[in-house]
Amino acid sequence: MSAHRRARSTPLPNLLAWRALGFRTICSGRLGLAPSSPHSPAPAGTKILESFKEEFEVGSGVITLETGKIARFANGSVVLGMDETKVLSTVTCAKSNSPGDFLPLTVDYQEKLYAQGLIPNTYMRREGAPKERELLCGRLIDRPIRPLFPSGFYHEVQIMASVLSLDGKQDPDILAANAASAALMLSDVPWGGPIGVVRLGRIDGQIVVNPTMDELSSSDLSLIYACTRDKTMMIDVQAREITEKDLAAALRLAHPEAVKYIDPQIRLAAKAGKQKKEYKLSMLSEKTLEKVAELAATRIESIFTDPSKGKFERGEALDDIGKDVIKVVRSRMISDGFRVDGRHLDEVRSIYCESHHLPATHGSALFSRGDTQVLCAVTLGAPGDAQNLDSIAGPPKKRFMLHYSFPPFCTNEVGKKGGLNRREVGHGTLAEKALLAVMPPEEDFPYTVRINSEVMASDGSTSMASVCGGSMALMDAGIPLRAHVAGVSVGLVTDVDPSSGEIKDYRIVTDILGLEDHLGDMDFKIAGTRNGVTAIQLDIKPAGIPLDIVCESLENAREARLQILDHMEREINSPRVQDGTYSPRLATLKYTNDALRSLIGPMAALKRKIEEETGARLYFDDGTLTIVAKNQAVMDKAQEKVDFIIGREIVVGGVYKGTVTSIKEYGAFVEFNGGQQGLLHMSELSHEPVSKVSDVLHIGKYITMMCIDTDVRGNIKLSLKALLPKPEPKPASGPEKVPVVKDTVSVETSSLGETVASLPSVVEPPQKSKLAVPAVVIRTAVECDEAEKSSLVEKNAKPKRAATMKPDRKLKSTASKQTVTQKEVEVFKSTGPEETMANYGETLKKPSRKKKQSGDEAGESASVSARKLKIGTEMTAKVHQVRTHGLVLDLGGGIRGMYKFEGEEETEFEIGDALQVKCTSFTTKGIPVMALVDDEEL
Repeated sequence: MSAHRRARSTPLPNLLAWRALGFRTICSGRLGLAPSSPHSPAPAGTKILESFKEEFEVGSGVITLETGKIARFANGSVVLGMDETKVLSTVTCAKSNSPGDFLPLTVDYQEKLYAQGLIPNTYMRREGAPKERELLCGRLIDRPIRPLFPSGFYHEVQIMASVLSLDGKQDPDILAANAASAALMLSDVPWGGPIGVVRLGRIDGQIVVNPTMDELSSSDLSLIYACTRDKTMMIDVQAREITEKDLAAALRLAHPEAVKYIDPQIRLAAKAGKQKKEYKLSMLSEKTLEKVAELAATRIESIFTDPSKGKFERGEALDDIGKDVIKVVRSRMISDGFRVDGRHLDEVRSIYCESHHLPATHGSALFSRGDTQVLCAVTLGAPGDAQNLDSIAGPPKKRFMLHYSFPPFCTNEVGKKGGLNRREVGHGTLAEKALLAVMPPEEDFPYTVRINSEVMASDGSTSMASVCGGSMALMDAGIPLRAHVAGVSVGLVTDVDPSSGEIKDYRIVTDILGLEDHLGDMDFKIAGTRNGVTAIQLDIKPAGIPLDIVCESLENAREARLQILDHMEREINSPRVQDGTYSPRLATLKYTNDALRSLIGPMAALKRKIEEETGARLYFDDGTLTIVAKNQAVMDKAQEKVDFIIGREIVVGGVYKGTVTSIKEYGAFVEFNGGQQGLLHMSELSHEPVSKVSDVLHIGKYITMMCIDTDVRGNIKLSLKALLPKPEPKPASGPEKVPVVKDTVSVETSSLGETVASLPSVVEPPQKSKLAVPAVVIRTAVECDEAEKSSLVEKNAKPKRAATMKPDRKLKSTASKQTVTQKEVEVFKSTGPEETMANYGETLKKPSRKKKQSGDEAGESASVSARKLKIGTEMTAKVHQVRTHGLVLDLGGGIRGMYKFEGEEETEFEIGDALQVKCTSFTTKGIPVMALVDDEEL
């Protein structure tokens, strides 16, 4: 115990005791003096964190810059806040120079879900590799910062931007860029900043500075502008066909707003910044440059004045010459106005366009401009194929994607193809933004769309070639674009006064080559339609260029863009009609959630089975089923499976597929549409007479049929012959008869529970038929079996016409109940037996006339009574009425029967004709249904 106490009380040497030297905690990367006032001594063990803050306004928001509290060991660190959003940016620099001849600058942007109070939805519940948005935000910070490092500074520099807190109002990418600039100002790294970065939107024609994410969703412009106090550093634009004039005005408005970020950074650096350190710069002496120019100038000039040399010939020759090529190429452009391939400064390279290059894809196009060549392919998918962004800022999903690929062979190099590449992600996103402005809205075109842009050869501006090829491929896929989009890259060559740094002369170069991009001062990519600009990306190499030059370049790009659009529109100028084998299909169906659950099955087993058997893909949402198939045949197969499991609404005239479950002498019952039953009468099997149902059908047979009728009780009438071609009508024989006007109004009950009236019509008098095919009556299987077993009918019993009819199976399109009133019974008694059911949904009317039965007719056939009448009874009947669809027969004894015409049979009947008939069945209302007896049966 005593040894332990002595160990704790042993004082440290004075050289190791910070407080003995009068120092306190390291703050802001430097040592601070401890307070010496005896009146305010710091409590033992308490750290004093000195922080420095600047506060200012930009637009309608208040911005704060703070340093000293966190990340104190970094070379420079700043927390930038706006409302409740806070972003930390840090800077570190290697002590020694890197062996390369370039600046190894790395910018890492991180968005962790704790900033919004969320846990990652991954297996390990932690963030993984950088997402696409994080890579793009890192590029956004890198592009305006990199040109401001001094020439020859090759020390490795790393900038890390982390979102600490996010309130969901502001996109933190702009805040991170300004925080990175402030951190560089506080560090000892040599840098020519600061810069200011601002975002502008346009809502209802009014420019909005620092718009919120909700405001951006209704804005037709998203302009990101970075600058120093007097020069432009970077521009990034996404717009909906904004004119060049309006864009130039927005740029001039953005500059003073971005400058507001500069003075607070300078003030903060004066308070807490470090002294800039003297780093070793790897520079070539003037004497060395003069000697190389003297030895190589003539050879260089001969190479770049020979237009016959191609990309690789020039490259091989330049390998032996070195860096003096820069002086020759730039001076020739400025002095002579000619370029290495012999073009004028505003001349576009030769263009080749070809749509539908890949026949098995949904859409494709090949676009070539000079030696640059890009192959684009479009794939259409379901809404469920949209990309889940899983980001704390921006939309949660993206249904339009453009993926850009730059393989090593496109530049005749050997390289390793890895995962996500910052350059590929950046180029693909730029082309994606350019095309997004002309895509149809999701309500009109619900597909998810993916474009693959494969660079086949590269000699400059492959991202703009991806815009052109992608636009043609979208048209080839049948997507209704508002207009074609084309893109071109504009370069800049300047002559700078070395003493003052001012630009003495410059040339704007249209459609730059890869070498001109490497040796020039600007890469200004501009894409748009004939009506305006849709996307812009500006990258520069010097420490800024005047905004006037940027605005002048817009007009040069517009003229070149119109030339390219002419070539594209000659190849394809409207969406291609998709009717081939590889045309995708998408169907959206509405069901109850219970029905969808039965379709998914336990552990989604039924869903997977359907997808494996059909090749289609099923997606489920609240009450919605989306089916995506690669062609119409696959779609039909998938819908057939779905209909068989959960069914769909029965529609008269709809075509369905089902399985025969039972066979009766009068027809067959078919199960279809998710377990529903329908009657397929033998008269509906074929246009030709069928003697036995079993000659055509057997139990278990899978057939395609049409629904031709439904009734109030939920009975479904099916037909095979409705799908068969009708036979040619036979020529009429015998003298023509005068048309008979039928003024009888028949009354039936529709599936909507209403009374349906058939209006008077003019028809030809029917001819007699020799066919003994029974009339069609829709009855349930139980009713038919009971009728067959019944031998007699009660003598004095009357049909129960006033009883309430309750459906035994309810269809989606039928009413729940229907009651036959006593008034309707009287109508049926007076007008005779019922006619065929009226068409579904006709106008309902009451009968206007009633036929009265004469006493003579009632006295005939007195030997026939209701008790003796049964199925199979043959008798002689007289035609009492001729109707449009059949006959009302007088069976004697005041009994009326009905006979229905079959199809387009040629009949000729007159009132009073005697016919030999046979009772085949009874309707649900007790009315006998009769059939003619052939002469051979007599």
